[in-house]
Amino acid sequence: MLVTLALTALASFAGAVILAWFQPLPPAAHLHLALAAGVMPLILGAMSHFVPVLTRSGAPAAGVHTIPLLALAAGALAVFSFIAPSQAYYFAALLALAAAAAFAGWIASRGRSALGKPHPCLYWYLAAIACLMLALAAVAAMAIWPEQRLALKRLHLHLNTLGFIGLTAIATLQVLLPTAVGRLDPQAATRLRQDLKWALGGTLLIAVGTAWFAPLAWLGTLLWVLPVLRMGMAWLTLYRAEILHAHGAVPSLAAALTGFAAALLFGILHSAGVLLPSDSAHAFILAFLFPLVTGAVSQLLPVWLKPGPQTAWHSQIRQRLQWGGGIRGLMFIGGGLILACGWRAGMILAVAALALFLLQLIGAAKTLLSRGD
Repeated sequence: MLVTLALTALASFAGAVILAWFQPLPPAAHLHLALAAGVMPLILGAMSHFVPVLTRSGAPAAGVHTIPLLALAAGALAVFSFIAPSQAYYFAALLALAAAAAFAGWIASRGRSALGKPHPCLYWYLAAIACLMLALAAVAAMAIWPEQRLALKRLHLHLNTLGFIGLTAIATLQVLLPTAVGRLDPQAATRLRQDLKWALGGTLLIAVGTAWFAPLAWLGTLLWVLPVLRMGMAWLTLYRAEILHAHGAVPSLAAALTGFAAALLFGILHSAGVLLPSDSAHAFILAFLFPLVTGAVSQLLPVWLKPGPQTAWHSQIRQRLQWGGGIRGLMFIGGGLILACGWRAGMILAVAALALFLLQLIGAAKTLLSRGD
C-alpha cells in the first residue's frame, strides 16, 4: 500500500503541474490534486509505518491500511468537484474527516498501549491530525456561514499546509534525516518535546490571523521560526558535510526544511498582499513538498518494497533513487522562489527536477523487473 500511495503522490504532483500549466481550470483543482489526492493519503500511510516504531508496537491491523485509501477517495472526489464544478467537495470533506477521526483514534490507542513512553514525534502526529480535522470542519462550516466563506477557505488552507503537512513533516524529518545519515541526533527528542507548543501555536495563529486578523499571522510566524531555526542549526552542526553533497536523500530533505522556511515567508507576503494566494500555494508545493516527498521516497521506498533487514539490494536501489538529490533539491527551491515572484519559468525548473526523479524511479523499476525482485 505504501508503495502505491508514494507513486500516486508523485503522479498527482505531475498531474497538478500539467493542469496548472495547460488547462484553464481553477487553482483549487490542481492544488487539491497535489495536496488532497496526493499528499494527504501518503502522509496517513507513512504515519501507519512510523507509529508502530514510535510506540514500539506491532504492525497495524488490516483495517488501518484502508484509512489512507479512504482519504485518497475523498481527495479524488474533491479534485473532480472542482474540475466539473459541483458541491461534492462537501461530501469529500466529510469523508476525509471520518478517515482522519478514525486514524486519530488509532494513533491515540497506540500511544496509550505503548511499551514505555511514546516517542514525542507521536504527539506531533496527533496535533497534525487535529489540524487536518479542523481544516475539514472549516469546509463543512462554509455551508453554514456562506458570508465567511473566504475566511474559512484561508483557515482551511493554512491548517492543512502548515498544520497537517507542516507538523507531520517537521517531526518526521527530525527522525528521518539522521536515519538517512546513519548517525543519531541526540537532541531531536528533546526538541520535539519542547517545540510542539510553538509550532502548533504558530499554526493556529497563522490560520486564524490570515482568516480574520492579520497581525496574528505575523506573531504565529515568529513562533514557527523558533523550531525551524533550532532544527536547522542542529543539522548544520551535526550533518553539514552530508547536507552539502550533490547526491543522497539528506540534501533533499535539508532542502525541504529550507523550502518550509521559505513557505513561512511566502505566507507573510501573502497576508501583506505582496503575493497572490495561488502563487504562494504553488511555491509551497514546489519548494517544500517536492524535495520532501522525493527525498523521503528515495530513502523509504526500498524498505517499503522489501521490509526486513537492510541488504545490498536496498543500498543499490537507494543509490539509484538518491543520485542528484542535492541538485534536485536546489532546483525545487529555485523553482518555488521564482514562481513565488510571479514568473512561471520557476515551474519549468521544478518540473525538470521532478521528471529526473521519475526517470530514476522508472530505471529502478526496470532493474527490479529484470532481476525478478
